[in-house]
Amino acid sequence: MNKINPKALPVAEKQHLNLGYMRLSDSAPLIVAQELGIYAKYGLDVTLHREVSWANIRDKLIAGSFDAVQMLAPMPLVITLGATGIRAPIVTGLVLSLNGNGITLAPPLWERMTELSEQPLDTRDPLATANAFGTALREKGNKQAMTLATVHLFSTHTLLLRMWLKAGGIDPDRDVRIIVLPPEQMVDSLAQGVIDGFCVGEPWNSIAVAYGVGILASTGFDVWNNAPEKVLGVHEAWHTRNPATHLRLRLALMEACQWLADMDNREPTIEMLSRKDYLDLPANHLRPSLTGHISQGRGATPRLQPNFHVFSRYNAGFPWRSQAEFILHQCEPLLGKVFDANRIASITQQCFRTDLYREAARLLDLPAPEKDYKTEGSHAQPFHFSENIELGSDLILKS
Repeated sequence: MNKINPKALPVAEKQHLNLGYMRLSDSAPLIVAQELGIYAKYGLDVTLHREVSWANIRDKLIAGSFDAVQMLAPMPLVITLGATGIRAPIVTGLVLSLNGNGITLAPPLWERMTELSEQPLDTRDPLATANAFGTALREKGNKQAMTLATVHLFSTHTLLLRMWLKAGGIDPDRDVRIIVLPPEQMVDSLAQGVIDGFCVGEPWNSIAVAYGVGILASTGFDVWNNAPEKVLGVHEAWHTRNPATHLRLRLALMEACQWLADMDNREPTIEMLSRKDYLDLPANHLRPSLTGHISQGRGATPRLQPNFHVFSRYNAGFPWRSQAEFILHQCEPLLGKVFDANRIASITQQCFRTDLYREAARLLDLPAPEKDYKTEGSHAQPFHFSENIELGSDLILKS
């Protein structure tokens, strides 16, 4: 852990905090910070509240029931715009995780895709699986013959699913039906035939695979390498009233993310998360994604993907404004409007607070990018952004 004296920090305006999170593997930073006593180290008394939907997370943050929350990366932007039906200024100074999602399909659909494909299908070739899905869809001959689910209209999951569909020559607005379901309802809905597939965060893909009701068609990483997934979201007014508290919270979570970056700490993490007070799920459902051993189907040999969950590596916590701009552009079809460059820049600068990240990184003696923008989607391998900043690949699937 970093050598920092919390007593030297500005006094927290508020000690007791209520934090909201979802029943997902990438809620690990919030839970680890509690279990390792990192919140307490920074003088914070935190109560964690598990929620069942992202709408609840949003509403309780805006209402003031929660001080801060685990939040989908696009949500601060679209809530600030008022696109979710409620307008409120939401800011983030910390990305909590990269990647962590998968696109899972019903086994009968996958079997038909395999029959129609000229070669075997696997998660390492998302373009091939997208094309095979498109072939199976066109075979049915009916518009919106298949129903797919995502966790929130404005989520990385929705963007990944739309990218994957487009790569297969499918119009996501006309050729399929996309509905919103809470993560915990995905597996049952797939098993009952209510939906033909979903894009969701872990462990729900692994649970569908373990029960034999789903086949992992693609990981989120293979659609968009190292996409920002969850962020720490707070109301802008709350930050203004509690800047020192917010700083201490970011420091605690950044330390937790650093601890999670060590793969030797993943087994203890799995044990923590599986407890009834947190995710209340069997460890064997949490293990695949947190250790990076991902199975495409029940009984299949796991594929090693060590970057399935990234919490600190590649400067993961930095809220890139270039990524925020890309996200907003991807949301334009969902919003039914196109924003001009000035509006895009204004929203990203308001919501993705790179200054807040740099403040905490400086205190933790961690490197932080000096620029807020980088070229997106052009790096097939990890690369050096500057002398002391290594970033991960950032390729984006295209047709």
